Amino acid sequence: MAKPSADIRRARPLLGTFVEIEVAGATEPEMAGAVDAAFAAVAEVHRLMSFHDPDSDVSRLNREAHVRPLAVHAWTYAVLKTAAELQRGSCGAFDIAVAPTLQRLGLLPRANGSVPSLAPANADFAIELLDGGAVRFRGPDTAIDLGGIAKGFAVDRALDVLRGFGMTAAIVNAGGDLAAFGPEPQLVHIRHPRNPAHIVCTIRLEDEALASSARRFDPFHTADTFGSAVIDPASRRVPGIVDGATVRAPCCMIADALTKVVMIRGIEASDLLERYSASALMFSADGTLQMSSELNDAVHLAA
Repeated sequence: MAKPSADIRRARPLLGTFVEIEVAGATEPEMAGAVDAAFAAVAEVHRLMSFHDPDSDVSRLNREAHVRPLAVHAWTYAVLKTAAELQRGSCGAFDIAVAPTLQRLGLLPRANGSVPSLAPANADFAIELLDGGAVRFRGPDTAIDLGGIAKGFAVDRALDVLRGFGMTAAIVNAGGDLAAFGPEPQLVHIRHPRNPAHIVCTIRLEDEALASSARRFDPFHTADTFGSAVIDPASRRVPGIVDGATVRAPCCMIADALTKVVMIRGIEASDLLERYSASALMFSADGTLQMSSELNDAVHLAA
């Protein structure tokens, strides 16, 4: 009988980042099979929800959904449904229809190099979710990007696969959006958004998910941070209240999405965090570190 190995760890480029999966609790062949299946789930989310892939559900919707309803994969439909709930709950702070603004700012590629038109800011949710898994856009200027929620959804799907394979412990990390389960807590380092070389604190994670959004950082060109890929749909500008936000939540999709709301709304996002049983740590633009009281016992500040 094969003996269980301690653990295995694998990484692959997916979702515009590196996805790392670590598992324990089975033989090496069993763990390798589970990890391969988990990566396949992440790759499927990438295939369905990529803004860049012309054959993805997102690209098909952006091309045709203002003309006729389109059927999408059940996973895409589930993410769109959650996005609609978050858009309403955040009074428009979370809005996947911000894609044209991201294109105008050069944060997403433009179709044929053209400048996209902009729908009215903070309008009602611009997408109709129809029976039978079909989707329709309400106007020709609507375009969506699931980059603020799909990565977390992919992490959740990978963990579901690993549980299904009987792994006793696992962690999935997609560029800082991560979730874990198992008998031992995970300690996650949180970096300062204006000085990524500096570890500010660690957060203890127990069968939970964690996601972060912050200022952009390119270590190959400069040690400085700059701007943000988070855009306030109301002002169509980078928000200036919060430099960085980390959200802990029961699932990674919600944690991923709520980091954008916290970046835009700051402490005014507390009611929405409570609604989703989530908590947040945020770095205000003036350098102040604030966090939900629920994190007091889970956060250890660095010396």
